This record gives sequence, structure tokens and C-alpha cells, in this order.
Amino acid sequence: MFVAASTTGVPPRCPRDLRPPVTSYRPSMWGDTFSTFSLDNKVQEAYAQSIEGLKKEVRSKLVAATSGELVIIVDTLERLGLAYHFEAEIEEKLEQIYKEDQEYDDLFTTALVFRLLRQHRYQVSCGVFDRFKDGKDEKLNETLIINDVEGLLSLYEAAHVRIHGEDILEEAVTFTRHHLTVMEPKLLSPLKDKVKRALHHPFHKGVTLIEARVFISIYEKDDSRDELVLRLAKLNFNFLQNMYKEEICELSRWWNSFDLKSKLPYARDRLIECYLWGAAFRFEPEYSYVRISVAKNMQMVSIMDDTYDNYATLDEAQLLTDVLDKWDDMNEIARLPEYMKVVYQFIMSIYNDHERDAIKREKSFTSPAFKETVKQLGRAYNQEQNWIMERQMPSFDVYINNSVITSCIYVIFTALSPGMKSVTEETINWLLGEPKIVISTAKMGRHLEDLGSHERENREGKLLTVVDCYMKHHGVSKQEALSKFAELVENAWKDVNKEWATRNCSVPKEMVEQLLNYARVAEVTYKGSEDGYTYPETFLAPQIVALFVDPIVI
Repeated sequence: MFVAASTTGVPPRCPRDLRPPVTSYRPSMWGDTFSTFSLDNKVQEAYAQSIEGLKKEVRSKLVAATSGELVIIVDTLERLGLAYHFEAEIEEKLEQIYKEDQEYDDLFTTALVFRLLRQHRYQVSCGVFDRFKDGKDEKLNETLIINDVEGLLSLYEAAHVRIHGEDILEEAVTFTRHHLTVMEPKLLSPLKDKVKRALHHPFHKGVTLIEARVFISIYEKDDSRDELVLRLAKLNFNFLQNMYKEEICELSRWWNSFDLKSKLPYARDRLIECYLWGAAFRFEPEYSYVRISVAKNMQMVSIMDDTYDNYATLDEAQLLTDVLDKWDDMNEIARLPEYMKVVYQFIMSIYNDHERDAIKREKSFTSPAFKETVKQLGRAYNQEQNWIMERQMPSFDVYINNSVITSCIYVIFTALSPGMKSVTEETINWLLGEPKIVISTAKMGRHLEDLGSHERENREGKLLTVVDCYMKHHGVSKQEALSKFAELVENAWKDVNKEWATRNCSVPKEMVEQLLNYARVAEVTYKGSEDGYTYPETFLAPQIVALFVDPIVI
């Protein structure tokens, strides 16, 4: 133990010149995988031409579709990552369905319509499922639905858009998960594949791009598939992948120019994993700036995080915090140790790029906000490290309030804002005004990260973590604390679902949608209480290969 146990009952103070136990992280597993890519413009042009032709045919089918057939087409297009091509048509059709308020006899269609309307921000009642209840105890009627696998699957997916107080959907999650788990080994593909995927990761909580790649493989096994839609999905995926490869190539060259891998060996090199977050935020072609900005800024906050909690002494951490607060004061910078000068210069480089781009895109109002959120993050990291190193953890509520900032949601969202046309100064003020959806999303992200990273962060028991904080505050065991964190994640999803469906005309949809996407990619990154960001080899790496390395055979 690097801090001796106290015999007086008072936690000993940590010497402020003592470094924390330093973790040596694995280097990036990607090497030069992306840095040598060269885009073939002729291939992209051929993809684009084919895509445009197929879009016309698919659009005609979508416009002509009605009732049950219509919602299946919409769901298919969304699962294949094609919905953005037909956004106006889909919204018009769903508006029509919402106004008609039709009742459906079957569970499959009832649940599908409910989920699609909720996901498109329509306020619909879970009362549509009342007809599937048992009249005696108000529970789901097993005899009506137990043998309806498609219906059970549709209800399971719908239950993940639930909000607080929807008891029938709470019951539905447990009920459908149990029955689908029992049935899955006996099913045949592609239904077996659909059930297996949903149980592993419900569609509502999934990253669009990842779900599209998975569903293309499932859909091509479906005898009822539409060959035109399938071909469009494959061409579209390969077109997007080439675009992503080019962006990652540019990012890799940018990152390598700083040579931080050798200058800051204590820090994680996870640029490609950061780019996955960018693509999760916005995968569509017009959002290249958002993807690149998220990647750069996530790598920046990752270096800040590792500097504070994996290397700096408390005195050095306080010094960096002070220098960041004074911002670009050359006299103050000279006081920093050499390795911190490297960190500071990297932060300033990121900020200068942001400021230049914001002016160019007529979003200069984002720069002061971005600067302040970086300062705020430094203060929050510093506070957290003082609590941990001094072994004087605050109440759980105080810790979590600080964690809203260390979720990095404010830094990331102000950083990417120049890449969104709809963002105004009012949007930035709303974001920083602590609206419920921002707080709930930030807390969810931190709870998921804490579930995945607490074993790493406690340094074999040498340091306290937020899990220890919760255990002490509530007098519970470690397992009880972890179970509570999982419960907090589910409750946060209900908050986010409610706020998403509550349309606020003053806030751009694309900003609110990215909050939802933040939650989704956090679910993916820390799936199964694993730290996929720090250790991507097992789970994130295969997805990165599928999305950014291997094209689909057409």
C-alpha cells in the first residue's frame, strides 16, 4: 500500500509530492492500420451513383406502403442505417400513423408502432398493451403471447423506450427476456439471430452504425428480404466506410505529429476508439466535423484524465489546474514541469483549432464556452484526485455531482457544436444550464464507466473509487453497490427517454439526439461492466474492424 493505514481512525494525509500508483497502459493495437489509406474517388463516385438510383426505387416503395407493411419497412430502413436518406418521408408517414391512432390486434405490430413513435418523439401511452393483460391480476397474459416469438421480441424491444411509472413495460422486460432466453436455442435463423442480438443489446440502446452492420448480416438471411433494400444497405455501408477510413487517416497523421505516445507514456493512446465515439454521435456524411472533433477532444480529455489520476502529484495537479484557469498566461506556463507543458500545449492546440473553425463556421460563440468547460474539467479532475489520494471521500451525492463534469459531456458537446448548423448561442446556454436530459445522460455515462473501470482505478486496493464512496455512504457491500449502479443506469435511461419524447422547440433535435447517442455509445463501450475504452481488444476491436476495416462483399 502506498498510503499507510492510520492507527488513529483519521485517514493519513498523502504527501503532496507523491505520485499515485502509475498504470502502464497497453499501446494502441492499431499501429499503421489507418494511416496509409488512400481514397479511390472513382470507387466512391460509382457507389454514390448506384445509391442514388436505388434510393428512388426504395422511396417509391416507402411512399406506397400502408399500415403493418409500412412500419416494417420503416423499422427495416432504420435498422439498416438507411433512414437518414428518407427522413422526410418517414416523419410524414409516422405523423399519419400517430394521428390515425389505429388499434392493432397483434402484439408484434402494436409494440413496433409504439416503439417507433416513441423513438420519433411522439408521446404515446403504454395503455396500448392493456389488451394483452390478464383480466384477473393485470399482468401480461401468458396464454395470449407465450408462443408468439415475433410478438415477444417486438415487446422486448419496445420495453426499452419505457419511462418511469410504466409498470406493464417494467414487467415486460423481465417477462420477455426470460421467455426469449428459453426459446432462443430452439429457433432457426434469421429469427434466432434477431433474438440473440436483441438479448445482447436492445436496438434502442444500440449505436446506429454498429446495429446496421449487424442487421445487414441478419437481413440477408431473411427469405422475405427486399433485394433492392439489401443492396442499397450494402452499398451505403461501404460508401460510408471509405469516408470514415479517410477521416481516420487524417486524424492519425494529426495525432502522430504530436508524438505524445513517447512524450506522455503514462497516458492511453486510444484515438481510434475515440473516433468510434464520434461516429456513434453522428454517422451521416455531412457530420465529418462532429466525428473528428469528438475524436480529438476525447483523446484530449483522456490525456487530462490520465495526467491527473495516473501520474501527477497533488502539487503538480493543482498547478496545472491553476494554469488552465488563467489560460494562455506565458508566465504561468513556465512554472509547469516539462511533461505538463506538453499536456498544456496539446490542449491549447485543440482550442486554437476550435476557435479558428468556429469563426470560419460562424459559430464563434462556442469558443468561450469550450474554454470554460475545459477549465471546469481540470478543476473537477483535480478535486476528484484530492479526494482519492487523501482517502477522504465526500458523500456519494457530492461525488456524483462532480462526476457530471468528469463525464466530459460539456467539453465534448461544446467542442462539436461548430459542426452543427442548427446550434445557436441559445443552444449552448441551454446545454450549460444543466437541463435534466444533460444531467441524466452525464450521470448514466459515469455510472456505466464506473461499473467498467472501478477494478482498474482502485489499483489493486491501493486507491478508493466511487464504488467505495457508495459503500461507505450507504453501508452496503461491494456487490450491492454495483447492483445499485446498474439500477441507476436503468433509471437514467427512463429519464432520458422521457426528456427525449418531451419536444422542446427551442432546442435543436440534432443536439438532443446526440445526447441519446452519447448514452448509447457509453452502453457499448462499457458493455458487461468491462472497460472497453482502456482494454478494447475483446469487445470494441471486432466492432471497429467490422465498421472501419472490412468492407461488405456485394
